[in-house]
Amino acid sequence: MKKVKNISIIFLGAAIILAGCASMKKSTKGAVVGTAAGGAMGAVIGKAAGNTAMGAIIGAAVGGATGAVIGRQMDKQAEEIKNTVPDAKVERVGEGIVVEFSSNVLFAFDKSDLSADAKISLDKLVKVLNGYPDTNIELQGHPDSKGTEAYNQTLSEKRATSVSGYLSGQEITTGRVTIKGFGETVPKYDNETEEGRAQNRRVEFLITANEKMIAEAEKEAAK
Repeated sequence: MKKVKNISIIFLGAAIILAGCASMKKSTKGAVVGTAAGGAMGAVIGKAAGNTAMGAIIGAAVGGATGAVIGRQMDKQAEEIKNTVPDAKVERVGEGIVVEFSSNVLFAFDKSDLSADAKISLDKLVKVLNGYPDTNIELQGHPDSKGTEAYNQTLSEKRATSVSGYLSGQEITTGRVTIKGFGETVPKYDNETEEGRAQNRRVEFLITANEKMIAEAEKEAAK
């Protein structure tokens, strides 16, 4: 009972935080969520929502005035990505950005090698990413629920690795990039429908501030 009560309190707190942020600009949201939530809250929110990207970004938030400065920079970068990469779904979350490519944009069915069209789409994104070198990029691979858990885990890792390898060949330094494969553990969409399964076959880019951007944002916030 105590465990259930604690979880309920966490979710209530998360709901209050997110509801209170609803009318704020994204840059201001970064400051509030980062300060109030932190890593533990971010992980809980992300898992509950079936959205590991959201949880990771909220968990990594700096918060306060520094977070607000970072948020404004992310606003600008997100807008550039939206305008430059029409094949991607772009979402501002806290102090970061989530860029989602459905797998059919990047890969043939059940494959992990990038298609020619995929490279064209990624080249557009790379142009923006290279314009903002003081950011970290986490690549998260996700499949649908067809096949065995072990197979889907491996496929999600291979797809994230393929994207990472391509980025490293396009002047994105390897130190900026990390990869994670989640297998079928965190579906964002409904795996009971063909449309939902297609949407779950995805690779997400989590873009967050690196240490240099955070340090510069701290200086600006202190002015």
